[in-house]
Amino acid sequence: MRKALLLLAGLAAAGCDVLDPMMVQQKVKTYRPSDFYEDGIAMRPAPAGTLAREELFVPEVESGLGPDGKPLPRLPVPMTRELVATGRQRFEVVCAVCHGLVGDGESLVARNMSLRPPPSLHLKVQNPDGWFYQVISQGFGLMPSYASHLTVEERWAVVAYLRALQLSQRTRIDTIPAAERARLMQSEKSGQGVAP
Repeated sequence: MRKALLLLAGLAAAGCDVLDPMMVQQKVKTYRPSDFYEDGIAMRPAPAGTLAREELFVPEVESGLGPDGKPLPRLPVPMTRELVATGRQRFEVVCAVCHGLVGDGESLVARNMSLRPPPSLHLKVQNPDGWFYQVISQGFGLMPSYASHLTVEERWAVVAYLRALQLSQRTRIDTIPAAERARLMQSEKSGQGVAP
């Protein structure tokens, strides 16, 4: 009986390589010729729009700092309507509680802060975009880091929306095109605010 068990264990161990589907599956090995593709080359180029994992980390985007270690002066991502819309949504959920809906530091939470209310973000217009990203990522003064609440993309989106907010609060009404000005005036009269 013992010999039979040893024989079965030996056969099972010897058969592992043969029975393992990963060992016997058909596959193309890198740098080897292949009859499958017309050009006879097994290694294929990456599909359009994909990145190698080494390319996923872009230091400037991840840190908000340039190669010189200073905050980036401008967004390192393209400014799009979708980016600003995402920034607005995340700002209103995460940031407006303390900084107010227009970023002026006026909110119910701010009024009840005993140490120091949050500053108006409109007083920081001269600061580079990377500075705002750093503050969101690492915190500043009494403000904690929001890196666990906002992804890298969302943090840059909030910075983009903040720039739009700052611009909106400094723009004179007579510089707005007439059709848009009429829409703003109508919204104000109806008391509904301005729709995006």
